Amino acid sequence: QKRRFTFNLNCPTQKMNLFQSITSALDNTLASDPTAVIFGEDVAFGGVFRCTVGLRDKYGKDRVFNTPLCEQGIVGFGIGAAVAGATAIAEIQFADYIYPAFDQIVNEAAKYRYRSGNLFDCGSLTIRAPWGCVGHGSLYHSQSPEAFFAHCPGIKVVIPRSPVQAKGLLLSCIADKNPCIFFEPKILYRAAVEQVPEEPYIIPLSQAEILQEGSDVTLVAWGTQIHVMKEVAAMAQEKLGVSCEVIDLQTILPWDTETICKSVVKTGRLLISHEAPITGGFAAEISSTVQEECFLNLEAPISRVCGYDTPFPHIFEPFYIPDKWKCFEAIKKMINY
Repeated sequence: QKRRFTFNLNCPTQKMNLFQSITSALDNTLASDPTAVIFGEDVAFGGVFRCTVGLRDKYGKDRVFNTPLCEQGIVGFGIGAAVAGATAIAEIQFADYIYPAFDQIVNEAAKYRYRSGNLFDCGSLTIRAPWGCVGHGSLYHSQSPEAFFAHCPGIKVVIPRSPVQAKGLLLSCIADKNPCIFFEPKILYRAAVEQVPEEPYIIPLSQAEILQEGSDVTLVAWGTQIHVMKEVAAMAQEKLGVSCEVIDLQTILPWDTETICKSVVKTGRLLISHEAPITGGFAAEISSTVQEECFLNLEAPISRVCGYDTPFPHIFEPFYIPDKWKCFEAIKKMINY
C-alpha cells in the first residue's frame, strides 16, 4: 500500500526524531497561519519534551505562551479561542493529566457544533499530549487514555508511530474542521529518527496503513506498539513460517474499519495489541466490529494482547506491557486453534 502523503517529493528533508518533527509541524503552522496560537504548561520554554523549543523566540509571546497549571482551563481557553476564529493548539503536559479537562473536551468541544445546529464550532482546536509508557513513568506518567475519548462522537483521536507520520498527521489534525486529540508516544520522542520533509504535508486521518502484507494473521496496533508488532511479524515468519500483515491504525476515532476487515477476510485471524488495560480498551471495539463483519471468515477467535486491569506499575512495567513474547504466544495459539 502506497503512503498517502501530499507533498512535493523533491522538497528538502531533514533528519528528525519524533519531537523535532512535531516542532517542525508547529513551526510550519505558525508561519503560514497568523491566527495560530500554542499554549500550555511550560510551552514557552520548549515544554518538558522540548516539542515547542525556539517557537516563542521566533513568533513572540502572544502566540506561544504558558498557562496556569489547570488542564480544564487550558482546554476551556482553547475552545473559546477556536470559536473566536483562532487556530488553537493546546498542550496537556502528559496524557495522564488530561482528565481534569475531560468535561471540557467531552461536554463542550465535542458537542459545540451539534449544540448550536452548526452555527458555531470549535473545529480548529487541536489538543496535543505525550502518551504511553516510557520505561519509568509508573502510574501517573504512562497511561494510554485513547479509549475514553473513542466513546465520544464529535472529536477525532490520532496516534502516530514515527516522525514522518507525526508531522503529517498533526498537520492534518490542525487543518481538520473538528476538534482533534493528538497523542504523541513519549518513548519515541528521541528513539525514532527519519528523514522528514521540511515543508508542510498531510497524511489523511481515518486511514490505516498496511506496513507489511501477509496472508496468515492480521496484526493491528498504533503508536509504540507498532514497533513491537513489526518484531513479532519477523519472529513469526522466522520461527513458525507464519506470514503476518501488520497494520497501523493511526486514527482511533473515526477508525478505518474497511482496511482492517478487508485484511481479516484475507488472513482469517486477528491480533490486536495496546498498552492500555484490556477491559474496555479500544481493542474490544475493533474485535466486536470484526466479529460482526467477518464472522464466517475467522479461522480462530480474535486475540487481544493488552495491559492488565491494574494501574500502570513502576518496577513491574516489563511484566505489564504487551511485549513481543506475549504477542508471539498469541499467534501460536491462533495458528494451532
